Amino acid sequence: MPRPQLTVRAAASARINTELAELRAGLHLPTVWSAEVIAEAERAAALPRLPEFDATDLDLFTLDPPGSRDLDQAMHLARRGSGYRVHYAIADVAAFVCPGGAIDTEAHQRIQTLYFPDLRVPLHPLRLSEGAASLLPGELRPALLWQLDLDSDGAALLADVRRARVRSRRRLDYETVQRELDAGTADEQLRLLAEIGRLREAQEEARGGVSLPIPEQQAVAADGGYRIDYRAPRPADGWNAQISLLTGMAAAELMLDAGVGLLRTLPGAPESAYARLCRIAHALNVKWPVDTGYPELIRSLDPRRANDAAFLNECAGLLRGAGYHAFDTARGVPPPADPVHAALAAPYAHCTAPLHRLADRYVLEVCVAIAGGADVPGWVQEALPRVPALMESGDRRAHEAERACVDLIEAELLRGREGEDFDAVVIEVDERKPVNGTVQLCGPAVVARCDGTSRQLPLGERIRVRLTKADPATRTVRFAPA
Repeated sequence: MPRPQLTVRAAASARINTELAELRAGLHLPTVWSAEVIAEAERAAALPRLPEFDATDLDLFTLDPPGSRDLDQAMHLARRGSGYRVHYAIADVAAFVCPGGAIDTEAHQRIQTLYFPDLRVPLHPLRLSEGAASLLPGELRPALLWQLDLDSDGAALLADVRRARVRSRRRLDYETVQRELDAGTADEQLRLLAEIGRLREAQEEARGGVSLPIPEQQAVAADGGYRIDYRAPRPADGWNAQISLLTGMAAAELMLDAGVGLLRTLPGAPESAYARLCRIAHALNVKWPVDTGYPELIRSLDPRRANDAAFLNECAGLLRGAGYHAFDTARGVPPPADPVHAALAAPYAHCTAPLHRLADRYVLEVCVAIAGGADVPGWVQEALPRVPALMESGDRRAHEAERACVDLIEAELLRGREGEDFDAVVIEVDERKPVNGTVQLCGPAVVARCDGTSRQLPLGERIRVRLTKADPATRTVRFAPA
């Protein structure tokens, strides 16, 4: 489906920025740092705790969106006989943040970095997250350095992690990497990223895991205004994600073996959920042969096709219910009976984004202690039971903020166009009241409620809809069949 962009006029930017500030205030989000936090960040940045082990000889590179400065991970990829060796360096937040200190206390309030069209609300002060702790190119940094050895099929053979001093060499972005790989001009490391990434995708398929290639709807600043568009994942995005997932699965196994840690879990969907998807597939004319499993079906779909995109949107419902589970067998708290993340078909832990997510610092501290044969630090053991509830509240707040931003920009895009007709695809129908549902405009990139009166909305079909409401004050957009 074509995804044209429509930009909010620049004259509206000041009003939108005011509305975004009011949104942050309504969500009680801290947007300034206390003098105590700033002073502590300055002291930490000046005197980071650098490890003795020197790994600055590794030719590490980072891969992030263009312009990013808060760089959590850097990697080095190499062949190892018939297999591979992955070095994955992760920013060592604990080298700068003291347990119980001002920065730590503030991080437990913020929980994770939140993203708005006009600014970020970071987990840590920018002096650290975009400066002294970030794996910026050419800078000496403390890191948690993972060594992950893989066989010729990309299966993990060995995982180890230790503190090290590192120096990234290059800051790359997804578009550039994809362009070089497509053009055949990529260097050996980038070719290995594609090679290992594809092998890890095959490993995921063999496990029964599945990744949903759903284009992400996002509000972004553009040309003095704002726009809503979709960012479809590139192959390079997926290969980079596979390295992160590999690390998270290694961390989970390490912690499960030791009987202490923090997992990211997702229960398997009930049969009724798959039965519902079968009905939706039929309605969308998405062929789902009886001998084809759900993961195999997902890999056969093309999100550029309207019906496939609508079906993938429905499949996202299977991912709801993910949570965090802390365990410490020595303290009488066992790991979950089913420690698997259903979408990955493997145990998994968040550990690769400590500059952006509070939980990752705790997981990394557990892992580096286990790998080094040391006791898990007491401050980590004491805090672990509280982290799941913190993260779940942070996830809810992040989702609320993200949805509210998109709703606001959508309403601004369409302000004053009530009564106008648009082409749209029905991507969801209310099972209890099928005259109502959700539509995705063919342009601009808006997803909104559509309320009918008499006839059922045709799931997966292209229809004409009429804008009935676009109110930025309530962040509401509504359509009706034309």
